[in-house]
Amino acid sequence: MLLSLRARLLVWLLLPLALFVFVTGRMSYDAARQTADLLQDNALLSSARTIIEDVDWQNGALTANIPPAALEIFESPYQDQVFYKVVVDHDRLLGGSPDLPPPADSRRFPVFYNTSLGGLPIRAVAYQRELYDSGKAQQVTVIVGKTQASRQAMLEDLWHPQLIRQWLMLALVVVLVPFGLTMELRPLMKLKDDVADRGPMELQPIRVHHLPSELRPIVDAINQCIARLKVHAATQRQFIADAAHQLRTPLTLLDTQVQCASQCDLRDPSLTEALTGIRRTSQKMADVTSQLLLLAQAESVSAPRMQARIDLAAVVSAVLEELVVAAQQRQIDLGAELADGMHVAGNASLLEALVTNLVDNAVRYTQEGGSVTAICRREGGDVVMQVVDNGPGIPAEARAHVFERFYRVSADVEGSGLGLAIVHQIALAHGGTVAIMPGPQRVGLVVTVRLPAWSD
Repeated sequence: MLLSLRARLLVWLLLPLALFVFVTGRMSYDAARQTADLLQDNALLSSARTIIEDVDWQNGALTANIPPAALEIFESPYQDQVFYKVVVDHDRLLGGSPDLPPPADSRRFPVFYNTSLGGLPIRAVAYQRELYDSGKAQQVTVIVGKTQASRQAMLEDLWHPQLIRQWLMLALVVVLVPFGLTMELRPLMKLKDDVADRGPMELQPIRVHHLPSELRPIVDAINQCIARLKVHAATQRQFIADAAHQLRTPLTLLDTQVQCASQCDLRDPSLTEALTGIRRTSQKMADVTSQLLLLAQAESVSAPRMQARIDLAAVVSAVLEELVVAAQQRQIDLGAELADGMHVAGNASLLEALVTNLVDNAVRYTQEGGSVTAICRREGGDVVMQVVDNGPGIPAEARAHVFERFYRVSADVEGSGLGLAIVHQIALAHGGTVAIMPGPQRVGLVVTVRLPAWSD
């Protein structure tokens, strides 16, 4: 289950803080332990020095008179046990606890070490000094040890307050951060409500002046998307209006022709003429409908459907085979100049529609006995397809409008005015371009389509 944005932000804030509390807690513990050890060791060393100062010669022999002050240093409410031992020349005991273990390494003094006595862990120090009398020298070693109750209490007194403060800080963050996140995420929630509460046709941009700087790029992207939707919606509305207008006229004619046929005698020749007109009008409606559907398909096709490897020269060849009969009926010389390896990334049905519209327009508008040539060649990183005819061409003032829907250059030839609009839209959908220019010696027309070549 996915966590909310607030929960994820809280986790990302608390995890580093918890790690910080753990690390600082560990460092505080180490510092408190070092402080407690240092104070305890200083007290042990002071006691050992006090004891060794009272070891003296009497009648040629060493004696140890342990002063009470040497052991009062360790007085505390934790009832620690204190042990000591005074040894001469490493083997003769002058006083203290004979069972108190010496240090394992006694090469350098003072020596601090941990040991045990009677099952109790103790901390001890061994301190050595040479005493002289009448030219005679003897080494005296004093060992002082104590249990660890006061040291542990000191450690806790030093460490626990710091640990408690750190955990209180963490708890305070846990309480305050969700509140802060809720307050700071309110603009995001308001933005969500603003988008969610909009109607389907509310395509106004979202205001950004009251939003944090981090949200403004997101809102700018949403506004860009809204602008594109607005343009698309306007285009669709205009398209529907144009289509309705274009379909209304054939439907009116069809209705009139049907009424005329119903008023005629069945043996009347005018009935046959009316019925012929009905069929012709119905065919025109079917052609317009097919063109509209093809245009809608070209406008709505998505990029993933443009990834097939298509041989454009093969598409051109197939279209010419289908239109050769129509060209022969008008005594038009239909030819082709096709190079090999003309592969593009595209949609086969749409590319076939593009070529069909171009060649069909050329055959329709070229006078009888004229010529139409389809050319397919490679230019750099593009595949270029041209349809060249020697027909009447298109006036210069009309070339800027030929890609508009339902625009027709001449009313003498039947057509829907959608052919070049479909060609233009299909070329754009494939990342290409369409251009129109006069033919050689300004005779006829050359329509050029450039599409990106297939990249292996």
